[in-house]
Amino acid sequence: MIKGQAIELCNSGWWKEKTAREIVEFQLYENKLCMPFDEFHKAITEALGRSVWTHEFADQKGLQAEYEGKREPEYNPIQSAKRILHDLGRDDLADDMMVVVADTK
Repeated sequence: MIKGQAIELCNSGWWKEKTAREIVEFQLYENKLCMPFDEFHKAITEALGRSVWTHEFADQKGLQAEYEGKREPEYNPIQSAKRILHDLGRDDLADDMMVVVADTK
């Protein structure tokens, strides 16, 4: 799809009557964004059943693989924090740590 087609499709509001899965099945496999990003973000969050971090959209193939059930989520903030502590040689902290993730909605 070329830029003009994506803009035309976005202006049509095609996603407004679609389910989250229907949106993801199309938009996740299309290289041009054909809808408002916040609507796509909401749909993929619902379809995957987890919070999707905005930086994860840079790995389109990774999100596709997760959606298709071919891999686990790439990013887990708790596991990532524990991995950092392990790399710093602080395994003693990793077992007792508490990770706070703020919801800024």
